Amino acid sequence: MILRKDIEPFCSYCIHAKPLDDEYVSCRRHGVVSADYKCSRFKYDPLKRIPPKPKKLGQNYTDSDFYIE
Repeated sequence: MILRKDIEPFCSYCIHAKPLDDEYVSCRRHGVVSADYKCSRFKYDPLKRIPPKPKKLGQNYTDSDFYIE
């Protein structure tokens, strides 16, 4: 599955909203609202959501960790 089904409905990634800055969005339905505001007209836009960064690999590996016998 590419997209999670349990995404919280926030205006920061709704098709009705356009970002103004990091904290506020301009909603077609409700005007200027907080980015974490949510309403019943929410429609998910997957291109607006920024996924969490992947975790870095540890730096404690040696060549023997990658050696196949």
